[in-house]
Amino acid sequence: MIINGLKINYKIIGEGRPFLILHGWGSNFEKWQKVGELLVEKNLKVIIPDLPGFGESQKPTIAWNLDDYCNFVEEFVKILNLDKFFLLGHSFGGALAVKYSLKSPEKIAKLFLVGAACIRRKTFKKRFFYALSKIFPSSLFLRKFFYKFIIKSDYLSVEGVMKETYLKIIKEDLLDNLPQVQVSTVIIWGGKDDVIKLKDGQIINQKIKNSKLTVIPKGNHDLEQKIPEILTEKILENL
Repeated sequence: MIINGLKINYKIIGEGRPFLILHGWGSNFEKWQKVGELLVEKNLKVIIPDLPGFGESQKPTIAWNLDDYCNFVEEFVKILNLDKFFLLGHSFGGALAVKYSLKSPEKIAKLFLVGAACIRRKTFKKRFFYALSKIFPSSLFLRKFFYKFIIKSDYLSVEGVMKETYLKIIKEDLLDNLPQVQVSTVIIWGGKDDVIKLKDGQIINQKIKNSKLTVIPKGNHDLEQKIPEILTEKILENL
């Protein structure tokens, strides 16, 4: 499939009601394949694209922001002629799913947000460690340590146009947009998520009027990788 001049890789598994999955930053179709295989057993047609810049899909030629990715989803949905589909977004894909749901609520049967990165706040700890990491500009190891384990950022792991894309993505805070979400929403969160804390899931639940929060007590941020069976169970319970 070609969208906006970019070659897009995607997979469709099964037949039935369409269920579109938008993966997180640095992820791809393969990391969600197990969940997809479990979902199709319940008469669902699971559609998982590698978002532009990830997996086997081409990178954008210029840096994209969340609106650009939303436009991509809109075109992808149009080409596949999807209507009244279930939409799941994980992490960065969760923010993207919220954006799309605000633009085309009539298309979505139900919205699933899994560890969704909708709230972007600058905490004192992040500001402190950003500053501290710059004290050691010659030590790539130290900088990677601070970004990955303290700041919880993928910044140093991306290159080229995706680096600027990443910076654009993390600048957009959707906190004030959440009350505008009209579709029925299920929020699924790992109780031990150390990338996007459960507190964010609770705030999203408070902001979206027609929403339900389901917590997987021992789950982390990568539920689709660590416990796909439990994640799928929670999804199916809320279809």
